[in-house]
Amino acid sequence: MASHALERGLTAQSTATVRILTRPLPARSPEPDDPAPGEIGAEDVEDALLEGDRTLERSMAGAALRYPVFRRVFGAALVSNVGNWMQTVVLAAFVYRLTGSSTDVSLITLAQLGPLFVLSPVGGVAADRFDRRRMLLVVTLEQTVVAVVITLLVSQSHPAFWALFATVMFGGIGQAFYAPTYSALIPTLVAPEHLPGAVSLNSVNMNLSRVIGPAIGGVLYAKVGVRWVFAGNAVSYFALIGALATVRLPPAVISLGARGWRRMAAGLAVARRDRVVGRCLSTMVLFSFFCLPIAVLMPVLAHEDLHIAGNSIAYGLLYASFGAGAVVGALSIGTFLADQQLEVVVRFGLAGFAVTLSAFALVRNAAPAYPIVFLVGLCYFATVTSLATVLQKRLDNSVRGRVMALWVMAFGGTVPLGAIVAGPLSEVVGISPVILAGAVVAGVLAFFADLRPAST
Repeated sequence: MASHALERGLTAQSTATVRILTRPLPARSPEPDDPAPGEIGAEDVEDALLEGDRTLERSMAGAALRYPVFRRVFGAALVSNVGNWMQTVVLAAFVYRLTGSSTDVSLITLAQLGPLFVLSPVGGVAADRFDRRRMLLVVTLEQTVVAVVITLLVSQSHPAFWALFATVMFGGIGQAFYAPTYSALIPTLVAPEHLPGAVSLNSVNMNLSRVIGPAIGGVLYAKVGVRWVFAGNAVSYFALIGALATVRLPPAVISLGARGWRRMAAGLAVARRDRVVGRCLSTMVLFSFFCLPIAVLMPVLAHEDLHIAGNSIAYGLLYASFGAGAVVGALSIGTFLADQQLEVVVRFGLAGFAVTLSAFALVRNAAPAYPIVFLVGLCYFATVTSLATVLQKRLDNSVRGRVMALWVMAFGGTVPLGAIVAGPLSEVVGISPVILAGAVVAGVLAFFADLRPAST
């Protein structure tokens, strides 16, 4: 299941070289798998694929699309990601309708994202040891089977929750191998000078699908039933299977550098000695754990406070509004906020998120909920994109992958852990107090997220 942020724009031509702003850290001998100075590596691609927080390089995006293999894989991945988001959003709504339990909604999210949090380092090792095209084909076929099984389960009159949970977790395990393999593949599909465009397009891919998928899923759920949503997701994988089966991909270059948990340990060492890096990561962990369960518990709030059924077009549009806000929020960092100091944007974004999330928790009418949740999504991804960019600018390329592995865990992996706490708590005190508590934490983080270097 694709977990889970952007930017848009496709224009042609550019051979501009890549410039990564870095602050050199204490000297260290590069390892065999480190990218060359000024080069964007597979870790940056994984960041774009998982989180959608890379700003768009417009001219290079058009140049990347000139490569036929990249264009075919990109288009097929977009179709597959739309199917994934159809299933992700509708699955949460279906589980809440099935069990009436926000705890169960949180557990399903854990099944989706938990394996990505734990097994991605293993998937990265496999991506460097085996043929990537074959691995992607095998994993995509596995994801197709998972979608078919889910379709069969939800077609029953009383599907067993734990059977659904186990099937979703099996899909999450496959995704933990798919994501690093796909991210390692992208740098081989275009010339190095066009890699920024390819990375940016992967952000567009993930985050555009966050808008399209929920809207389509909501309509299908309301009009033809839940099983057709999951069947549609299964069909969407055939686009990617067809693309992978008909292209020739460059062979993988086997790397013997540090991987997995050794990478994470090195990243922790960087975070300990660099105040800005440590503050970026700790802010993201706290934000994900306390403030982002709203992304998981949206169907609970929609049902209890807005009286919007999970199997309605209105719910699909509600989540699509949230996703559209996220698109605009991330686009803002590369457009009208491009000249602003991002350390300041982070703090204003957190404050804006606190205000808009409070309003969303307190609204009781569906009509104003749509523009409010749009603003929630905007502040959410403006904050995350700014935070990620500040972090990236602070890193030397020799340690970038190690620290960004921690970022993926802080962002993608911490959300389901927060939801596991927020779900049962909302059953005791109600969904609104839980969401309001997250808004309060976001307000506190606006003061905590002082990302100025210690010397200033």
